Amino acid sequence: MPKQLGFSLIELLIVVAIILIIAAIAIPSLLRARIAANESSGAASVRTVATAELTYQSSYPSNGFASSMAELGGADVSCSTGPSSANACIIDYALQLAATGGTAKSGYFFAVGASAAAGSGPNDQYYVNAYPSNVDTTGVKEFCALQDNVVRFVTPGVSGGSLNSVGSCQNAFPIGN
Repeated sequence: MPKQLGFSLIELLIVVAIILIIAAIAIPSLLRARIAANESSGAASVRTVATAELTYQSSYPSNGFASSMAELGGADVSCSTGPSSANACIIDYALQLAATGGTAKSGYFFAVGASAAAGSGPNDQYYVNAYPSNVDTTGVKEFCALQDNVVRFVTPGVSGGSLNSVGSCQNAFPIGN
């Protein structure tokens, strides 16, 4: 009887089982790595916006800190209208879009707010907030910064966006401590 060429059903099932075991081990690590990369990008973007706030405040001292991402960004992608106190052209347009809630940047949305502590005059305090677009999928930490330029974080509950004031950001944990 001539010898058959090819693989038996048992051999194919063993190969499929080995591939599934490798995938079961590799996929969670890949997802954790993606979350870590998103969080790193979110924290770096918070630092970028905090630095942009300081630049804005020194460029437009009569306004103080910017109260929105639109004031830090531009009117369009190329910032063709040039810088002004309404559109300072300091931050990237993609980061500005992530503040509108429409398009997340690396899995994070951003918010900025500013106010005058005494209630009048130029804005002398601000917060910037970065929260995951989908908690536990795109990120597990929420980041914020204040006028002291220290990036802080908390682990949000079901939804992000809880660090949306100067007071709530002051109670968050500084990164690195």
